[in-house]
Amino acid sequence: MKITEALFAGSSTRISERPRQAFPEFAFIGRSNVGKSSLINMLCNNSRLAKTSSTPGKTQHVNHFLINRSWYLVDLPGYGYAKMSKNGRQKLAQIIRNYINLSPDLVLLFVLIDSRHDIGQIDMDFLKELGENNIPFAIIFTKGDKNGTNVLNAQIEKDKQQILEFWEELPPTFVSSSVSGMGKEEILNYIETILKQISNN
Repeated sequence: MKITEALFAGSSTRISERPRQAFPEFAFIGRSNVGKSSLINMLCNNSRLAKTSSTPGKTQHVNHFLINRSWYLVDLPGYGYAKMSKNGRQKLAQIIRNYINLSPDLVLLFVLIDSRHDIGQIDMDFLKELGENNIPFAIIFTKGDKNGTNVLNAQIEKDKQQILEFWEELPPTFVSSSVSGMGKEEILNYIETILKQISNN
C-alpha cells in the first residue's frame, strides 16, 4: 500500500466527537516519547502531519487522519508520562480507554515500544489490559536504527520472550525507524491485507 492522501479529519476527547463518516480505524499508541508522531509522519510521507515534539505528552486528543479516503489512522495520546500531574494522567487515561473500548470501528491497535530497552512495567500492564478486554493489537518496535543489527535483534528477541510469559502466542510484530523508513512497507502492507479481508466479508 502507498499512502497518497492523508487528511486531518478531526480531534476529539470522547467517542461522540469522532468524525461522523465511518471508516475502519487503525490506531497508534505508546509511551510518551516513543516516536509515535515521527512514525505516523513517516508512514504518511508527511513530516508535518502529526505534531512531533521533544517534550513528552504533546498529543492530548484522539486525532483522526483520513487515509486515501478509505480508512482512518488514529493518533492516540501517549501513556505513562510521569511528569504530568496525577489528574492530567487520569484524564488522558480516560480519553484512551474511552476510545479503545468504545470505538465500533477500531480494527487494530498498534502499540509502539522502544526497541532499545526491555519492555517496562507500564507497557506490560497496558498490553495485559488490552488482552483482558479482547482488543486486537500488534506491536511496533520503534527506533530500530539506533542500535546495530545484532544488538537490535537480541533486544527484540528478549522483549518477545517477555511477552510470551503472559501470552501463548506473539501478536504481529514489526520493527520501524522513522529516520531510515524501516518497517514502513511491512506495516502498510499489513494494514492493506486487513482492509482487503474486511471488504471481502
